[in-house]
Amino acid sequence: MSPAQQLLRSQRDLLLKWTCDHPAPLLRWLRDAEVLSSACYLSLLERSPSNAVAKALETVCATEESSQKFLQVLREVQDYYCRDLQVWVERHCRNDAVTKSAPAPVKVEDKKSKSPIAKLFKAKSKGFTLTTDVNAKEEPKPCRSLKLATIRVSISAHKTTLLKRTEQLKCYSEGNREASNSASHIEIRYTDLFVTEDNELIDSSQHEYFALAGRRARIYVHQDCQRIRPGHLLSPQEALGRAPKRVKVKGIAGIGKSVAVQRLVYEWAIGKNMREFTCVFDLRFRELNLVDKPLSLLELLGQRFRYLKEALPDLLTSPRSLLFILDGLDEFKFPLDWNSPDKNIDVKSNVLVSELMVALIKGSLLPEASVIITTRPSTEAPKRFFQRCCVVLGFEEDQVKEYTAKFYKDSEVAQKVYDYIVNNDNLFVLSFIPLYCYIICTAMAEFFSSQPNSVGESKSLELSPPRTVSEVYFCYLFTAVKHHGLKGRTERSTPRSEVLSLAKQQLMKLGKMAYENLLQKKILFDKADLENYGVTPADVQSTFFCHILQPIKEETVEMFSFFHLTVQEHLAALYCAINLSSQDDIIQALDFWCFGVRPSSSTAAPLQNLLLSMDKLESLQMFTRFFMGMLRARLSGHLEGLVHSPIEQEDSIPNRLGLWFQDQFKTRELENQVALNLLHCLMEFHMKETTSIAAPEITKLNLFKMKLSVVDCAAIHYVLQFSPHKLQELNLGYSNIGNRGLNRLRPILHRCESLYLRYNCLDKQAAILESAILKSNECQVKKLFMCGNNLGPEGVLELWNALEHNNTVEELYLDITGITERGTENIVNCLSKNTSLKTLTIVGNDIGATGRRRLKELEKRRPELRIIANFVDDLGLLQAYLDWVEEIRTDRDQMDSVKNADALQSVLRGLQVAGTVEKGENAEKAKELQKKIEELLNYSTEVIRGK
Repeated sequence: MSPAQQLLRSQRDLLLKWTCDHPAPLLRWLRDAEVLSSACYLSLLERSPSNAVAKALETVCATEESSQKFLQVLREVQDYYCRDLQVWVERHCRNDAVTKSAPAPVKVEDKKSKSPIAKLFKAKSKGFTLTTDVNAKEEPKPCRSLKLATIRVSISAHKTTLLKRTEQLKCYSEGNREASNSASHIEIRYTDLFVTEDNELIDSSQHEYFALAGRRARIYVHQDCQRIRPGHLLSPQEALGRAPKRVKVKGIAGIGKSVAVQRLVYEWAIGKNMREFTCVFDLRFRELNLVDKPLSLLELLGQRFRYLKEALPDLLTSPRSLLFILDGLDEFKFPLDWNSPDKNIDVKSNVLVSELMVALIKGSLLPEASVIITTRPSTEAPKRFFQRCCVVLGFEEDQVKEYTAKFYKDSEVAQKVYDYIVNNDNLFVLSFIPLYCYIICTAMAEFFSSQPNSVGESKSLELSPPRTVSEVYFCYLFTAVKHHGLKGRTERSTPRSEVLSLAKQQLMKLGKMAYENLLQKKILFDKADLENYGVTPADVQSTFFCHILQPIKEETVEMFSFFHLTVQEHLAALYCAINLSSQDDIIQALDFWCFGVRPSSSTAAPLQNLLLSMDKLESLQMFTRFFMGMLRARLSGHLEGLVHSPIEQEDSIPNRLGLWFQDQFKTRELENQVALNLLHCLMEFHMKETTSIAAPEITKLNLFKMKLSVVDCAAIHYVLQFSPHKLQELNLGYSNIGNRGLNRLRPILHRCESLYLRYNCLDKQAAILESAILKSNECQVKKLFMCGNNLGPEGVLELWNALEHNNTVEELYLDITGITERGTENIVNCLSKNTSLKTLTIVGNDIGATGRRRLKELEKRRPELRIIANFVDDLGLLQAYLDWVEEIRTDRDQMDSVKNADALQSVLRGLQVAGTVEKGENAEKAKELQKKIEELLNYSTEVIRGK
């Protein structure tokens, strides 16, 4: 037996004793050293710590080479373990005994510093880890040794603490017929996120879910976006030529910001990322809310990281080696004055915690330190203070599949659930948000089981797999109640009504708290808030509340919040659906939630003591959708056990609600978002009688510049399919619906007289789809706007073929659609046979000399057809583009959303190809348009260079 193998076998019990309490660093480094395969590594993480280490030792002892590598790894990770192991390493893993590969050298930036921390860096740059290899016979200088030892011991304790706090991700319901509150190792459960640069301004007044849907639509199709992994947030930027010092990461609640930060801290603590930093301080704003007296940064860090207290003065002397992670700016209750003059403060200056945070973020305090903050979009944190601003967009489709596979231990169940999600637009779009994906997977576990008796078990729910958002959340809630709140009191066969009856009192407490605080936009609660609603912190630990409310516990703080904003909204909706017991109450509630009309007279609890300002109505839109879904559940008998008496005249409620929706569409001038929300409410209510009454009143639907998701398109289709007549106008311009959204709308498009699909991320496939509609005998389309879509020559050829057989389209607008000379090959033959088309706009396309010649030929054959191929030909068109350019100039969001740099270049080329008209108003307008486009393009180039 070789020496290394013999040593490990003889010392196995000791090594097991020293490392079994905390095997994560050892196992991860063994995997990265290729001693353990990835599959073996992940399987070990699921074992108990002692079993994992025992199995790892058995594996590495198989060969001399793996035994040697194990000893090398042990040198690297010794700081995570006890002093006895470190002494063992000094004795058995000397440089002359083990060939050691030095880690990548760390650049020393602060050359003038003589502090112990600088000397520590100097040691690292020579290839040493924090614990240097000291010969037992040598006596290092006492002073230097003492300080370095203090720092090493403190950093080691810090890393170990961070590892224990970050290595687990909470989860439950593994899809194996038994749901249990558990945690999975971050290495197993973590699924990569889509993070990209954020170079635009977003309307923060929107509900976060709506804003995200629009942002995703823009990002995926239009932006050549750089994917950024959490570990690379501080990597050098090409534009700057250096690493950013201040980074902002924003994203909606549940999108994965905190989990990304958790992964980042874990990677540093385990020694696998950002090794240029000696220390990482992770601070949560929710904890900082309790700091109500002035204090210094030194005091704050000393209180938060007590094991670093002695080392802090030395650590702070080398700020370039420090990283501050500030998580959850949106949860900070103190106002932040970003415009206040910079104060001359240092790490020992006593100031308010809000001033301390502003100084740290702006860089007036420790400007050489690195800072990463996370926040929701609605919270202001001026971009001028950051060298990099990123947005978290959650999962891509591949990550949804990966997450589903990781969530369920049974691969067959995972595939069934994923297929169901992909084939349901409502769920598919939600699944891109990691927390929603978790909720969906949890809700689906009851319905997709590979067990032989799964059919009978599924019937215990008395429900079908959820289709709407409301149904998903109700299934999630029911799963939590049945499997976590009523253990020992219910069986799998217990009827749903009995389960809900047992939990009624607790659900009503939670629902009331959710609703009343939703009206005030309050999302964080302390112990007193809970007790006001008859809830105690102990309830959160001992009942199903633990999956509804999450405690926010740090060393000095205890707050609570709902698991997610939408969970709060759903519980609030459930509470209202149960406690509104008359038709009049329901109608008054909808008038109030949707339009701010105060209830005239009602004794129903949800309509009493209402505290809501009109500017907060928009924040109730998701809640109203949930309410309609829960109202349907009540009428269908799914809430039996929570309600004991029917709503008066229950049978006539669908008709009454249909008349209410009809009245809104008939008499109100509805804003875009409000109109869309009403469509969603009808879809969640999902009753044909109601929608059939409301839909015929919708003669025009203008959602111009609304960023629409596939779910939005599903809602539009659901409602309009019940309208028997043609739609005068459907304006979806600048809505970024993409091919998937257009396909969802396909069954109703033939009934739209004026169909606006400008700038919608459409391509050849969309042109093929639209061509089929134009060929249909039922087609009623008269005006078709397809400008700004990348239809390309193949797509346009399909359109010309369709128009040969169409007799309804009178106006067709194909500006800037990627038509080339090839795209005009069949235009003369097809449009010569068409008799209805009166106007064709084809400007901004590079059709070449041959294409222009073909248009001349078409004009001869169809003299009554007006063809606008040059911008200078039509005064109205020139003015329209001038207005468009002005819109772009004042609206950066639109510029990003439609990739206008390319579109503007196309217009500019079109103006140059057309030449100039010598005189007249057209000539002046053409010159003005060309000048403004050039100015805008030059400005955009300067902005990009500046970044």
